[in-house]
Amino acid sequence: MNIHELIDKQAGLVPNKPAIIFKHTTVTFAQLRHEVHRLAGAFQATGIRKSQKVAIYMPNCPQYIFAYFAVFSLGSVVVPLDFMLTEQELINFMRHSECSLLLAKDKKGINFNNIINSCPSLESVVFAGGLPSDCEPSARFMDWQPPNTKNMDFVPPEIFSSDEAAIFYTSGSTGKPKGVLLTLAHLDNPINAIKHFLGVDHDDSYLCAGIPFSHIGGLDYIMYMLYFASTLVLMERFQPFEALKNIQAYRVTVFCVVPAMFIAMLSLKESDSFDLTSLRHLAVFGAPSSPTILKRFHQLCPNARLSNGWGMTETAAPNTYSPDDVHKINSIGPFGLGMEARIVSQDGRTLKDGEKGELWVRGDAVMLGYYREDALTKQVMTPEGWLKTGDIAYRDEDGNYYLSGRIREMIKVAGEIVMAPEVESVFFRHPKVKDVAIIGVADKMRGEVPKAFVVLKENESLSVDELRQFLKGHLAHFKLPHHIEFRGSLPKNRTGKIDKEILKKEEASCSAS
Repeated sequence: MNIHELIDKQAGLVPNKPAIIFKHTTVTFAQLRHEVHRLAGAFQATGIRKSQKVAIYMPNCPQYIFAYFAVFSLGSVVVPLDFMLTEQELINFMRHSECSLLLAKDKKGINFNNIINSCPSLESVVFAGGLPSDCEPSARFMDWQPPNTKNMDFVPPEIFSSDEAAIFYTSGSTGKPKGVLLTLAHLDNPINAIKHFLGVDHDDSYLCAGIPFSHIGGLDYIMYMLYFASTLVLMERFQPFEALKNIQAYRVTVFCVVPAMFIAMLSLKESDSFDLTSLRHLAVFGAPSSPTILKRFHQLCPNARLSNGWGMTETAAPNTYSPDDVHKINSIGPFGLGMEARIVSQDGRTLKDGEKGELWVRGDAVMLGYYREDALTKQVMTPEGWLKTGDIAYRDEDGNYYLSGRIREMIKVAGEIVMAPEVESVFFRHPKVKDVAIIGVADKMRGEVPKAFVVLKENESLSVDELRQFLKGHLAHFKLPHHIEFRGSLPKNRTGKIDKEILKKEEASCSAS
């Protein structure tokens, strides 16, 4: 994919069409081209060349999109970094990726002098929104100002689909950095997948409600906007009420969410007051199986198809969606588009339909590997090109795949295997439960037992005994949580998913004390 040529094409075809709507401000496709050209020219003038690494550290905003496209247009490699990262995490990732340039916004608690002094390859930091007070203007620290007119006509290098395009970091401050290395060819996969499975086109519009652009799902929205010449309604962070307002106000047709976002919107008392009839597709990555939730969705969005999607950063997600069949709503569908899958046992055997094992995938969308981490790459990729996803799944006789959970979500209770998502799905059947997370905790008798963290709906009350009695009617004895804790909320990561690692650390800390 040649980003520079695609931007020129869309700006020529629909110059006045809104490309981005952010806080009620519109950027047209002609303005998008103008900003990207000027920025690419400025980067080229500072010496940024093809294959050099450029990090971006900003919250979701139009400037992030301009930066993405400018770097792609130069044939350089984008290193998108989450705006929630700490100073030390930034240093770790930029040293590991050998970044030459950092595009950033000022943030409290981040000392950019420390960062540039700690990263030998880092030559300059360019700030959108003004320089921090402790950074003197110089070749090292520059303000994001429109470059001179002479820089607008930058000279794009020759671009090939095999060129490296992005490094997405998927690990935190501990352990070895895991930077997923993708090429420009990988960027075609999200477009081909959503076009093939959902049938979207240029008439669709998208809502990105807080999925960070440092995540592959955030980049997907940007690519959909550009490829289809569609309008992207952008939110800096997820707020369920504002998300519903935006769907109604801008007649959004496609919205991709994680279950926590989905549940939060449906749980709002005001949700009935919004007109959501424009919505054609709502794709959930990590399927909520509660019949109550599904019924509520169809009441609010009568014209929308609900799909479960699957994909990983390592597979340039998304890769597949559930079929248009209400009886297979829990499926993630079949694989295709140059991708194949198999279910594998612990000893490496390919399992039969209906048997649960680890999902392995192979094909065009699988990453090149983890950047500068050959040992980590070999742990998850076989010599034959199979990627071990870490998902427990099975396949039905029609070729549709079903997820049971992550390997790390397996809880071994006295030799019996319990999958946390299966237990969580039962909790959602209770009309008073809003959210839940199941983890395994140490137990002297059984080795490990399930513990549930439960959030009730507003103004609802429920005792542990009442909830246990309900669960007994739906779960085998060994699957019943031995501990139930009610909370006002559950910790979430930047993509809106429940962060079970935080819960596990809290439990480990309590056990140690």
